[in-house]
Amino acid sequence: MNKLLLPLLIILSLPLLFQSTPTEILKLKVYDTFIKTPEPSGNFVILNITEENVEREGGWPLPRQRLAEIQIDLLNKGAIGIGWVVSFPQADRMGGDKMFAEALGYAPSVIAMFEDGKGNYPASPGTVVMGNNNGGILSSGVKQNLPLLANNTLSGLAIAPTDVDQLVRKIPLLVKTPNKDWIPSFGTQIYKSLFNVKTYIIKTNDSGISEISIRGIPPVKTDSLGRKWISWVNTEQTTLQEMNVNGKFVFVGVTANGVMPQIATPVGLLEPHKIQAALAESILIQNSPHIPDWHLAAEILILLIFVSLTWLTINYFNVVKGASIFGIILLTTGISGVFSIQKGVLIDFSWTFVSQIITSTISFYLNYQKQYKLRQEIKKQFEHYLDPRQVKQLQDDPSLLKLGGEKKEATFLFTDVRGFTSLSERLQPEQVTELMNQALTIQSNAVQQYGGMVDKYIGDAMMAIFNAPIDLPDHQNQAILAALKIQEDMQVTNIPLKIGIGVNTGEAVIGNMGSNTRFDYSAIGDCVNTAARLESATKDVGVDILIGENTAKNCDFELKSLRPIKVKGKSKYLKIYTNA
Repeated sequence: MNKLLLPLLIILSLPLLFQSTPTEILKLKVYDTFIKTPEPSGNFVILNITEENVEREGGWPLPRQRLAEIQIDLLNKGAIGIGWVVSFPQADRMGGDKMFAEALGYAPSVIAMFEDGKGNYPASPGTVVMGNNNGGILSSGVKQNLPLLANNTLSGLAIAPTDVDQLVRKIPLLVKTPNKDWIPSFGTQIYKSLFNVKTYIIKTNDSGISEISIRGIPPVKTDSLGRKWISWVNTEQTTLQEMNVNGKFVFVGVTANGVMPQIATPVGLLEPHKIQAALAESILIQNSPHIPDWHLAAEILILLIFVSLTWLTINYFNVVKGASIFGIILLTTGISGVFSIQKGVLIDFSWTFVSQIITSTISFYLNYQKQYKLRQEIKKQFEHYLDPRQVKQLQDDPSLLKLGGEKKEATFLFTDVRGFTSLSERLQPEQVTELMNQALTIQSNAVQQYGGMVDKYIGDAMMAIFNAPIDLPDHQNQAILAALKIQEDMQVTNIPLKIGIGVNTGEAVIGNMGSNTRFDYSAIGDCVNTAARLESATKDVGVDILIGENTAKNCDFELKSLRPIKVKGKSKYLKIYTNA
């Protein structure tokens, strides 16, 4: 079965290597669930121009003069800067552009630009690239603001690209143009305006962008495309009526119906200014989520380790123990993934988790098939020779069989029908068969009653083992009890047969023996042969039961010692005993 592990690992690694859509969606949903929502920094506030505000002003767009008034009111209320997530590509029909431009210049301010796909790009000086100029998201063109306004403040691109499930999670801090210039996003321009910074520093490596620096704040970790993962902070919100903005940078946007599009995010539909505010907040959060450059290598390594552990555990241990250990491994995988996400390092454990479920299902099924086949083989081999409870014990723990043989002390019992040849000559074959079946049934029942195993029938003879395959601590006593029971039941049933019994104890090799295609559970050893010789000697000695010296020494019965005998294959005389 272990030959299947390598192909399985390769197959399960492919979705990670090729970033398949289902695995990507699964990963993103897991991130959404377990990424911590940090507390707001307290540096920002969102100002919503509501439906009520628009109706009161006579509709959208509001006159630039009115926007200038709002700008000044916000500054008077203590705002340290203002970001208008609204674009102004055309002149104001009421002639208020100059007034608004002047108001924008009174404090750090940013106005928004949006993509239009027409291939026009604003001049974007002030970007220094340390390393190669690879990486970044390519812009399709930007709808620029009115020069009068653009020249009097900063402009930032309010971009919100979506993932494969059409949700916004990552926003580029800078966007690349075809001529390899860089356009800053709205959220990053906020810091440039607040700290009066002229330059962005982009650090790159072989994978692309690694981090972006703005003087005044710590370097911001990004992915290779320069994207920052958004922490959906619950930034404070206010209205034109309240203007609770003292000491904060204000993001101004429109929530009135039909003015600005609502964009799908993991926390619901949001207007552009709320998304840009979340980006600005995320830049300040030191442990905010990010995908490291080495994430793919880590994800594949994690998958290989945990899936291999799952496979080996289930195949090495029995079902109960394997399932328990697998549960621990699965729990460890989940906890590790959640811990990593909450620490801000976005490593995908979700596909590894799913792969473990797939692996365990396959492994449990194959193991079940193997165990079922083994149980059936055990039942077939032992059901006629062992007590049903012993058969079940072997099925539950096949290791008790120790296939291939083991050296073990046991007591061996041999029986034989006396005068079978002459009996066969006097009776019809059907009568002989009936008598033999009755006699062997009595013998088998007695052996099983006292915990022994009927090893085999050899014509009119039987061989039984006590202390294998199931351990039987007092096997000497049990074997003698079985011998006595056989003689007693033969007398009670009045079967006209005499049974000779030999019992001997010693070490023998016990287990499955035979060829690769045909084998049988049995025992071999000198003590086994001795038990057979003792049975043969019963008719010469004139008793029904002969017991060997090793059995007699270790049993609790009072036995009668008989004159030592010499048997075939033995150079020395054997001490023998019988029941008193």
